Formats: sequence, structure tokens, C-alpha cells
Amino acid sequence: MDSYIVVFEIKESSRLPALKETLKSFTGYCPLTTHSWAITTELKAKEVRDQLSQNIGPGDQLFVFRSGTEGAWRNPYSEKHNEWLKKNL
Repeated sequence: MDSYIVVFEIKESSRLPALKETLKSFTGYCPLTTHSWAITTELKAKEVRDQLSQNIGPGDQLFVFRSGTEGAWRNPYSEKHNEWLKKNL
């Protein structure tokens, strides 16, 4: 199982709910900020990108980075998110 950081900028806000639902469909997920999430999945980065691209418009941006080696953060959304990050990143 790999961990990924997904960063996105969506120009048309009407696409955002569908993108978030797709992010929630992965094995594990944790919102980091308004425009970035951490996910866990058996898929490769290119496959994650392709799956999320169905919710991305021509002017939107999407980045998928494999993580899982080392991480540090401050002030996640909640303790639940903090625990998820410790376990998965």
C-alpha cells in the first residue's frame, strides 16, 4: 500500500464535490488543507492521477506525489487527522 499527497486547484467550484468524493473512494484518505489530501491506495501515481482527472477541467491543476518516507506537520484539522497522518505517512 502506498501513500500519496494529492494537491489540486479547481477553477470551477461545482467540480469540487465530485473530486472530494473520488478522493474518499481510495483505501484511506485524510484532508490536509483546502487543496491537498493524503490518500493510501494500491494504485500507482499515474493511475491515481487518471482516476482523479475525470473531475478536473482544462484550466485546473492536479499533482500526485508518492509519500511514505518521512513527514512533519503542524495543526492538522483534528486529532483524528493527526493520528491518520502518523499511521500512514
